[in-house]
Amino acid sequence: MFLNRRIVSLLACVIMLGSFTGCKSKFEKLRASNNIAMKYQEAVKFYENKKYTKALVLFDELMTRYRGQAEAEDLYYFTAYTNYRLKDYTSARYAFKNFATTYPNSPRAEECRFMSAYCFYVDSPRASLDQENTRKAIDELQLFINLYPDGEKAQEAGDLIQSLRDKLELKAYTNAKLYFNMGQPDDYRAAVIAFENMLREYPDTKYAEEVEFLIVKSQYLFAENSMIHRQQERFNDALDYYKAFTENYPESKFRKEADDLRVGAERQIAVVTKRMDEYNKAQEERQRELGITSEEANGTASTSDTNK
Repeated sequence: MFLNRRIVSLLACVIMLGSFTGCKSKFEKLRASNNIAMKYQEAVKFYENKKYTKALVLFDELMTRYRGQAEAEDLYYFTAYTNYRLKDYTSARYAFKNFATTYPNSPRAEECRFMSAYCFYVDSPRASLDQENTRKAIDELQLFINLYPDGEKAQEAGDLIQSLRDKLELKAYTNAKLYFNMGQPDDYRAAVIAFENMLREYPDTKYAEEVEFLIVKSQYLFAENSMIHRQQERFNDALDYYKAFTENYPESKFRKEADDLRVGAERQIAVVTKRMDEYNKAQEERQRELGITSEEANGTASTSDTNK
């Protein structure tokens, strides 16, 4: 009885193995076949049944066999969408663009040009990562709109461009705020520059109010952490930023903190001015004691001055 059970199990394994081998050999036989018409039909069936990997193998092999023939247009089209379904967006966008370039008069050229750009869109990474693909997607979508301004996909392409620009805007905002959050004197200056660049590039940004306030605060903190002989100038710059901010957003939710920074800057300017006057008087007195002329003293000071 035990032996019979083992024989039955072995037979079952052999049958399963034979079935697997038969399925595999059927596809391999199809690939090896010279009946390209049958191979084409089977490739399309694989595609329609969502067996995209097998379909792509056959489409690639058929491409050279049908080159220059009417069927080649369909092969280009199916190959592009097969890569897209497999989420190989790099190959898909190339294939879609290749179709549009090779068959510019085809009724499907507009669709493929859009899909080429759309592949860049879906391949665009999250805002924290490098945005090269995002910028390329914007360029390709804009090119599509330029080519088909009245096309049925023009509005969608415009909406996609806006969503990509929103991502770039968020990237610029987070990068600038990163400098601010690092909390070092040079980082505060870098934050001011980054925030200003962001406002120039995205003048209608939804972050504008906060960004202009952070410019005031960054410049204030930059001045506060500067050497004393540079503080007066830098606090005055903070006051200029404050003036621009309050003119643009007189009722801002950041107004109170901005007002506190203004008061602090004015107080610091007064303190620094007094200290610099006292320092200059002490230096003049010391120069008189040492018999050093003003010209000699100014020459020494200019060589030792720093940009901190």
